[in-house]
Amino acid sequence: MDFSSYECIEFHRSGRILTIALNRPEQRNAVNARLHHELSRVFSDAQRDSDSDVVVLTGNGTAFCAGGDIDWMQLSVDQPDEFEKTAREAKDIVYSQLDLEKPLICKLNGHATGLGASLALLCDIIIASDEAKIGDPHVSVGLVAGDGGALIWPQLVGYAKAKKYLLTGELMLAVEAERIGLVTDVVPLAKLDTAVDAMAQRLVSGATKAIRWSKVTINLPLRQLFHSYFDAGVAYECLSNLTADHAEAVKAFRERRKPVFTGK
Repeated sequence: MDFSSYECIEFHRSGRILTIALNRPEQRNAVNARLHHELSRVFSDAQRDSDSDVVVLTGNGTAFCAGGDIDWMQLSVDQPDEFEKTAREAKDIVYSQLDLEKPLICKLNGHATGLGASLALLCDIIIASDEAKIGDPHVSVGLVAGDGGALIWPQLVGYAKAKKYLLTGELMLAVEAERIGLVTDVVPLAKLDTAVDAMAQRLVSGATKAIRWSKVTINLPLRQLFHSYFDAGVAYECLSNLTADHAEAVKAFRERRKPVFTGK
């Protein structure tokens, strides 16, 4: 595969292991319009890549992915019609990630919030730094967690825990995320590369077809779940994008203050 058209994602190879690295480190890999578009096709490109059998997803710099970029959020407030394109891409991101037959390891090198958390949690194995935090604070910016969080969190930790974190937007340390079953393993940051490399090497040296088809089988209920209900989540997030509370949250973020929500 030729990945040269990507601007916000970097690619590295080690044998038949392909690493996909979100590459906006100065913005903590926050997702802007360009990165969102690239995410909508990167997993399909990884699926078609004949030179890899295992994929690692990570972020360059100190963060994994800080969710939506504030400038992009401002654009969605000023030009709400842009959200139609965003919604279509959101579906492409999730469906192509779940359709990827190759094992997908998340190297959670730093904080993962909002869409960043969804990207991490839709991976097959999530190995996190003990310094990382994870959470889905969509509600903190007046949005519905419609880009995957509302569906994947309950599958991993049950409804009681999922509702607590999705309705409050609270972040948790990786150690707590492992305790409740949200991530697979937690290791010291200095040992993260070694742990991920060991897992990737174990998978790449295994029975490739058996591993791929086992993943496909495991993901069948998830794919059915998302194809049944994801449209509703995206639709509700689109509605919440039009609210006064979302506009207030974006404004408050820019002014470095707490938002004052009115329920409108």
